[in-house]
Amino acid sequence: MAKTKAFKPKARRPRGFEDRAADVLRAERALIRAASGVYEQWGFEPLETPAFEYADALGKFLPDEERPNEGVFAMQDEDAQWMALRYDLTAPLARFAAENFQDLAKPFRRYQYGEVWRNEKPGPGRFRQFVQCDADSVGAPGPAADAEMIALASEVMGAAGLSEGEYVIRVNDRRLLDGVLESLGTASLEKRMRVLRAIDKLDRLGMAGVEQLLGEGRKDESGDFTEGAGLDVEQRKLVLDLLKQSSISRFVEGQSTEDRNAAALERLETYFGELPTSRAAIEALHEIHGILGALGKTPAHWQIDTSIVRGLGYYTGPVFEAELLASATYEDGSPMRFGSIGGGGRYDDLVARFTGQAVPATGFSFGVSRFAAALSALGRLEGAGADPLVVVVAAEKDRMADYFAIAAELRAAGLRAEAFVGGGNMGKQLKYADRRGADFAVIVGSEEREAGTVSVKDLKLGAKIAQEVTDREEWAEQRQQFTVRRDELVSEIKARLSAAE
Repeated sequence: MAKTKAFKPKARRPRGFEDRAADVLRAERALIRAASGVYEQWGFEPLETPAFEYADALGKFLPDEERPNEGVFAMQDEDAQWMALRYDLTAPLARFAAENFQDLAKPFRRYQYGEVWRNEKPGPGRFRQFVQCDADSVGAPGPAADAEMIALASEVMGAAGLSEGEYVIRVNDRRLLDGVLESLGTASLEKRMRVLRAIDKLDRLGMAGVEQLLGEGRKDESGDFTEGAGLDVEQRKLVLDLLKQSSISRFVEGQSTEDRNAAALERLETYFGELPTSRAAIEALHEIHGILGALGKTPAHWQIDTSIVRGLGYYTGPVFEAELLASATYEDGSPMRFGSIGGGGRYDDLVARFTGQAVPATGFSFGVSRFAAALSALGRLEGAGADPLVVVVAAEKDRMADYFAIAAELRAAGLRAEAFVGGGNMGKQLKYADRRGADFAVIVGSEEREAGTVSVKDLKLGAKIAQEVTDREEWAEQRQQFTVRRDELVSEIKARLSAAE
């Protein structure tokens, strides 16, 4: 009888999911620490919500459909109720606020970071699981709260290591477009969403592509056809005029930085001030302008741009995006383009889905992985690397307790240290220390123990010497290995680390 082969699963990742290595995680955690520090300083409280929510709490705000299995990863629980992995952190916040409404001090100011999952087609730089970091004010009416969020976004940019001129917060109010659509008699929800999605693609498709999507639709390079909003020629012209007249790349050409936003507001007054809904948006932008000025935020930090609409349907007023302006290059010299790395806005109807009463809210969110990758490419995440590492070599297998004690002593002094626990001779252990990027390898054999000393290899210095020195005699003169008294080990390593800074 033939033997049945044991099943061996193939080691493979599901599409759209990624493994994040140590350097990536450290960069992301450094960014989260920087942002969390800003949120704490501004009086926001941390919150953590479950990975799963009931799908009916998320479904209305999925990208295209309301079915539980569209856009999210869903399953049924033991009661046959659909649960889904959270699509973002805002819908769980709305559920939490509604569930605990009577007990919360309002406005409820919270920040949260964590994984989110999207059941969408993966692609380059587009993952099905990633980390978001949000700050929101629930129960905060009026443009003052929106202005605070825009200022907060600017502060996060600075805390992440960006300087003035390396980013801009682009600000709009969705009611500007609502007023135009109302004047055209095309304010139905379906048509409004198609118009919003078309405008949201301006950076990628340009004005011509947006005009196609505002009209009958557009066929992309693969042949896929996207149905348009169905606006006629005159209606398309009015929407495009809104984009052209205060988009920073068109309207403010030649304007100085100081008067850029003031000039944009004047232009909006002239063209759209007579439309009631648009009028409310202009008044809100005026108030935001004044508050941000009082906070020291100038057009070098934020700019009015009517092409910003944000894709999700739940925004009801001011919206904004944080755009990275700083540039970097790939190894071949070609430029890296970062674009938008976060955004947010006002969403006054989200909590009302649960409570039946309007609860004003506004917030800011950024994708941690995308932002951290951009900052790492720019070299702006200070402290994102690992602390220096010391590896204590297991020179004698029967003295492991001694080596663990040395590593513990180093850790107690604030250093990062480990005793080697794998198998192999001294050469293999030193190769391990090199591959780990360790700064020092500590060696205590029988000779060192009897003499009350410790041998230390300065691995970073050794790597530098290996690159710079070619002469054998000169190599022998280098002091990449040194000996110290056992009781001086910690102080000597600390001194050498300080000298290397």
